[in-house]
Order: sequence, then structure tokens, then C-alpha cells
Amino acid sequence: MAAQTDYLKIKYVAIDTDPENTVFLSRQCTVYRPEEFRALKKIEVSAGTKKLLATLVVTDDHTITAPDELGVGAPAFRRLGLAEGASVQIAQATPPRSLDAVRRKIGGEVMSAEDIKAIITDVATHRYSPMEIAAYLIASASFTTTDELLATTRAMAESGTEIKWNAPLIVDKHCIGGIPGNRTSMIVAPIVAAHGLKMPKTSSRAITSPSGTADTMEVLANVALSIDDMKRVVGLENACLAWGGHVNLSPADDVLITVERPLAIDTREQMVASILSKKLAAGSTHIVLDIPVGPTAKVRSQGDAVRLRKLMEYVSAEIGLVIDVVFTDGAQPVGRGVGPVLEARDVMAVLTNQPDAPADLRARSLLLAGRVLDFDPALRGGAGRVRAQELLDSGEALAAMERIIEAQGRAASPACAGELTAEIVATCDGVVGAMDCFRIARIARLAGAPTDKGAGIDLFKKIGDHARKGDPLYRIHSCFASDFEFAKAMAHEDSGVMVDGTAVRGSIKE
Repeated sequence: MAAQTDYLKIKYVAIDTDPENTVFLSRQCTVYRPEEFRALKKIEVSAGTKKLLATLVVTDDHTITAPDELGVGAPAFRRLGLAEGASVQIAQATPPRSLDAVRRKIGGEVMSAEDIKAIITDVATHRYSPMEIAAYLIASASFTTTDELLATTRAMAESGTEIKWNAPLIVDKHCIGGIPGNRTSMIVAPIVAAHGLKMPKTSSRAITSPSGTADTMEVLANVALSIDDMKRVVGLENACLAWGGHVNLSPADDVLITVERPLAIDTREQMVASILSKKLAAGSTHIVLDIPVGPTAKVRSQGDAVRLRKLMEYVSAEIGLVIDVVFTDGAQPVGRGVGPVLEARDVMAVLTNQPDAPADLRARSLLLAGRVLDFDPALRGGAGRVRAQELLDSGEALAAMERIIEAQGRAASPACAGELTAEIVATCDGVVGAMDCFRIARIARLAGAPTDKGAGIDLFKKIGDHARKGDPLYRIHSCFASDFEFAKAMAHEDSGVMVDGTAVRGSIKE
């Protein structure tokens, strides 16, 4: 056993280095010589059975780290799970053995299930650097066999929490994303709950989009539920709308995504493993999967959609999930709002049956809710859509949503739309012919969404609508001046809307 003099006290350093683990060692350290660790830059921090790989930064600033301390950045401190002042040791990090399998994959070999399990375990425990994760992703993107895909899905599901439910039928609905404002889950879940099926809906926060379901639901209620909280809410109200990251579902996927997105790696295989591993870990038995197809959506052709559907169906069958894949229109945003507050407004407009509620959001939600309800063996085949509309029209879905909000914890003070506004106006008379989902999402994100719940875009025109010169096409909402300027600059360059065959540029009204 090492002497007490081999230990350092950990100090929390309020620097966000996410996703990397970073620690700070004084150049004048009294316990270790920093030069011993400079070659590989990776060290292993340990305290009993707790171990963490981290990147080492040597500092000459004693206000960051004293000679007898190890400074620990925010992500590493959270993952290490120790109190400030706890004693730790450090040592040269041994590279993960699973990297040998990655090297073989780069060389063109097929990985075994054991190889994949080891890689995913090391990724989930943050033993891989972003560069090593990128190497694995790029090698897998070049080719992935169906056996590798199955092994990856299972390993990712097993890398974190696996929730078990005491019910034979646990339903879920998921969209592959890429369409701004497509907040159907917040309408489907209360409809399904009102019918009586169990739907523990876990959703991610936005990474590159203006809002995820968890971000929008957080406008109305607490979404950081523990597993016990989820089971309590579902037990009381049949459904919940929770943030999946809080319950550690498929954590390896969350790590992989941080590298996939900047590199724009989004293969069918990785998408399948990502989605289905989280559904498997969440305890779902039956899933409706929404695949929007459109020129600026994630899936841009019918052929690509069919190939993705077949892959989803194959893997689902192999891992014991029942899946119903639905193709929907991905040509334009859904609803009017893009961003948490504006999307929550649209959701509640549909649930309260307001006359001016977005018709497309209502119709799509009823379609998907109907497909989920069709899983109920007590319903006559194909009756789900009619039942869904009955529950929405009667107010039973709204009542279910209000109960879910109360059970999760109603938001103390709902956020409002950002007060900094500018309107993008039509530059000629004509018909709106196209909308770029990707660009509109980027403008909304530059405006501050989802960090600022009230930031985003309010759409006034959709494809097929007539516009006169000077008519507002959409309004940008921001809460922070610099975000406002960034969003306006991008919209000025190209608004993402075409009128009479011409892209609308350079026309902003404040």
C-alpha cells in the first residue's frame, strides 16, 4: 500500500472541459514530478475502486492548484464522484486494450461481439479521447456488418442503466429528428396516458438543434427525474416526459454523439444503434418510429427511408422490440414555433383545442398517437387514430398532461418569448415554395435556443402560403444581444425560405 505522502487532495476547478476529463497539477507539486506524466498527457486518477482517465494540464498558477492538490475540471469532478478534499493517487494511464480492436477495424477486419463490448465499455467510462473515438467512428462508418450492428446496439444498451417495468406492454414513440418544431411526443404521450397504456417517454436535450423534447417540456415541468421518480409518475399517470440523460440510458451513445456531430458522421448503422439501444435500456417493448423524409431533413429520399426502415425492423426483431415505422413529411418545420417556449406554446394550443392551433402539428400527433394506440390488443385493428382524436377532442388528453406536469413538478415561473425581435419579410409577391429545415434550425440556435428557453423563431408562412412583398415570413426572438446579432446576420445572408422560386435574402424588419 502506498504511503500517505503519495496522495493529493482534489480541488474542484470550475472549468467546463466537456466532454473531456481534465485535471490540473502544479508544476511545484510536492508529491509527484509533473515531468513524469508529460509524455502521454493521460493519467489515471484513483481512489479505492474509483478510477478515471483524464488529460493532464500542468499549471504555474497556485490559485488554480496548490502543490499538494490535484485540480479537477467540472466534467471529471462530476464523473469521479468524490467530495472536494478527498485523497487520490495518480499514475501513468495504460491505453485501453480495446484500442487494438479499433486498429484491426481500421485495417478492414470485422470485430467480434467481445471486441465491441470492450470498446463501448471503455467509451462509456471515458477511457477514450475524442481522437480515439473519431478513429472508431470513421472505421465503423466505412463498413459495419449486421452482426457488428447487433452487438453494438446490445453493448450500448448495457453500458448504463437498464429500466425494468412490471407490465407486458410498454410503448414509446421516437422521431429520428432534423425537423424544427416537431414536438409531437408532448401530445402523443398524454393521449396514450389518457387511453391507459404505459409510456415512460425519455428524451434527449438538444445538441445541435434549437430544442429537444426535454428542453421544451422543461418550460412546463421538471424533467430531471430519477428512475424512482419516473416509476412513481408512470405508476400514477401512465406516462412521463423525462430527460434520458439524467437516468444514464446508453451513456456510451451520449459520448459518441459529442464526436459524431462535429464530424457530421451520421450513418444509418450508428443511428439505429443509438435509437434502439436507448429504447431497449428504457424498457420499451413496442415503438412507433417517425422518419421524416424531405430535401433538408436527415433522410432525403424515399429509397434512403426504406433502407433505414428495413435496418430498424431487422435489429428490433433481433433484440426483442416490436417496431412500427412511419414515414412523414420532412419538407418543412412542423407547427409555428422553433425553440422551447414557442414549441411549448404550440403543444398546449393543440392540447387545449384552440381554433388557431397549428393544424400540421395536430394532424401529425394524431397520426402517431393512433399508431401507438394500435398496439393495444383491446382495440380493433386500425381504430387507434379515431380513439386518439376522441381523447384529444374531449379534453382527456389535456387533463392527462396537466396531471403529468403536476406529478413531475410544475415549472415555478414559465419562461416567455425573447423580447429582442426582428422579422424576416418577403422581398417579392409569390408563393412560399420551399423551407430549409437545417438553416432555420441554425438561425434559431444562433438566436440562443435552447440555452435561452425564450429564443427561437415564430413562423408566419409555410409552404403553399401566399406572401406579398413586405409580409413577415417569420420572427426571430432572442434574449441576448450578441445572439440576436448572430441570428440576424445569418438570416440576412439566407433566410432559409424561398418565395416565387427565389431565396429570401437581405430583408429584415426590426
